[in-house]
Amino acid sequence: MIALNHLSVGYQGRAVTPCLNGVFQRGSMTALIGANGSGKSTLLKTVAGLMPPVSGSLSFSTPRASMAWLPQQSEIEKTFPVSVVDLVAMGCWQKCGWFGGITRQMRQSVLAALEKVNMLAFASAQPGTLSGGQLQRVLFARLLVQEAELLLLDEPFAGVDSQTTELLLALLEERHRAGCTLIVVLHDMPTVEKYFPQRLRLSATHTEWSGLESTVAQLNFCHRQKA
Repeated sequence: MIALNHLSVGYQGRAVTPCLNGVFQRGSMTALIGANGSGKSTLLKTVAGLMPPVSGSLSFSTPRASMAWLPQQSEIEKTFPVSVVDLVAMGCWQKCGWFGGITRQMRQSVLAALEKVNMLAFASAQPGTLSGGQLQRVLFARLLVQEAELLLLDEPFAGVDSQTTELLLALLEERHRAGCTLIVVLHDMPTVEKYFPQRLRLSATHTEWSGLESTVAQLNFCHRQKA
């Protein structure tokens, strides 16, 4: 689904990862792991198109419009004056456009997604009044409404209670079984080992893949070329 061609990612022209070559195969479920500052979130943002590569390029076999992005909670505006149901309905924008109306069928999908994450009772609430776990459930409901082929999630379980984590992991497994491709930044190794067949460990000097089989996504890494 995604090909990395001599890709280095970082900030202001300075790479924080080695040079990356290879592909994420369609239908794979990959955890990005490594120490803070190793480039996990930066790689994810570059894949999402939110940051330009420092060098090299990415290519996609599916339109970026079929991608769904979930940033860290610290990057989310929680005080914007919308209701929970309106926030989830934003996941319909690919179907109706930013200025189009929500159809009855779309609204039913929004309510069904809220029910799936046990947040239907909070449909009229303001996102700023929710706990961290409740807000993450709502954001996952928006992902479900998007029906994206590729999910990019940055530390989706940080600061979330165990019950919510189990629910959200079950939803991710469900999307994976439906053929969705997932790339997720994670720190909790027991979660990684239990749920994620593929793992990519990043550092400033080297990378390591694990949990791969011959039919699963493979990435080959080269040393960062010095300028």
